[in-house]
Order: sequence, then C-alpha cells, then structure tokens
Amino acid sequence: MIIKDMMVRDVHTLSPDSTLAEALELMNIEKVRHLPVIDITGKVVGIISDRDLKEFSPSPFQPAESKKLYDTKVLDIMTTPAITGHPLDFVEEVAVLFMEEKIGCLPIVSEDKLVGMITETDVLHTLVQLTGATQPGSQIEVKVPNKQGMLYEVAGIIRKNHSNIHSVLVYPDQHDEQYKVLVFRVQTMNPMSVIEDLRAEGHEVLWPNLPSSPL
Repeated sequence: MIIKDMMVRDVHTLSPDSTLAEALELMNIEKVRHLPVIDITGKVVGIISDRDLKEFSPSPFQPAESKKLYDTKVLDIMTTPAITGHPLDFVEEVAVLFMEEKIGCLPIVSEDKLVGMITETDVLHTLVQLTGATQPGSQIEVKVPNKQGMLYEVAGIIRKNHSNIHSVLVYPDQHDEQYKVLVFRVQTMNPMSVIEDLRAEGHEVLWPNLPSSPL
C-alpha cells in the first residue's frame, strides 16, 4: 500500500509566526499531537509536537513569565528540518523510517508542498490491516527451505482445501538461514485439514502446534 491511499489530507498547520498560545489552542481544539509548520508557499519548514509545547509552556509557579512564554514564536521552538515523505512511498518503508528516526508523524510532500500527513498510529493500523489480523480466521506458520517455489507450493496445498488466504508474510528463520517461515492468515476457523495436508507433503507446521492425527 502507498501512503497516498492512507494519509490524512485535511492537515491542520501553523505558520512560523504563530505563537505558543495559538499552537496550544489548535492542538486542544483539533485533538492532534503534531502540527506541521509551513511558510507562505506551502513548504514544510518544521514540525511541532505536544511534547515541544509541554516543554516550553509556562509553569504555574512562573505567573510573571506566562505572557512572555505564551507569545513565543513557533519558529523558535519547532523541530527543523522536518523529515517528510512522498505520496508514492510504501507504508513498509515509512514504518522503517518511523522506527529509525524515532518520529511520531510524517508530513507528506509533493512538488515541495504539503499534501497530507500520517502518524505512527496510522501506520500501525494499516500494517495490522495488511496482515489480515482483523478478519476472522486462523494463522498457520510453516517452516520451509529458503528456495524458489516454496510459497507457491504451500499456497497450493491451502488452495486445495478451499481455504481463502487473507494475507501472507515471509520472514527468515531466526535459527537457520537455510530456512524461512511462511505465515498465512486463512479464512477458516478449523485449520486441521490444512495442517494435515501440509504435514503429509513433508512440511513442518510451526503454528498451530497441534498433534498429528493418529494413523
């Protein structure tokens, strides 16, 4: 899935000359935790988060300083340069970016202008959907040799059981690089017949770890 299909397009923004008070008010009204800062051309020049606002907000023990702090310009407290993404980026790539850069949101830019935004919650929700975890069914994990054609072979066995595949994940075996693990989300609440056929074809089923049927 590409970011264009999941991003929020109606993005609330600030200008560099907005004040801390204005930023606090906008976050409270719109119930958001991040606000991109854009210049008059629509270019993203920074980002401000609720954490930034908490850090710079006046303490109740400093009443004399409150007005001065509330009048602080966003320009002086925003994070810059802002890390941005593109509408045609893949959600998997963006998930890695969130993890590596330890960010909570990503303004989406096209032709140097802000066109949308996504948050870490948006990314997590989309990845959960892609795994099929929200759909009723069963998960089957199969350990196979790390060679060509294994996904096609195992999927064929599942297909013969008339089980619809919601999603497939593939990851390397943690203990042996000569093997990989195929994770299927299938539309059946009783995967026993699929498991029996997989084992009959010599495949190692890691999950569900059900006992083999007696001969």
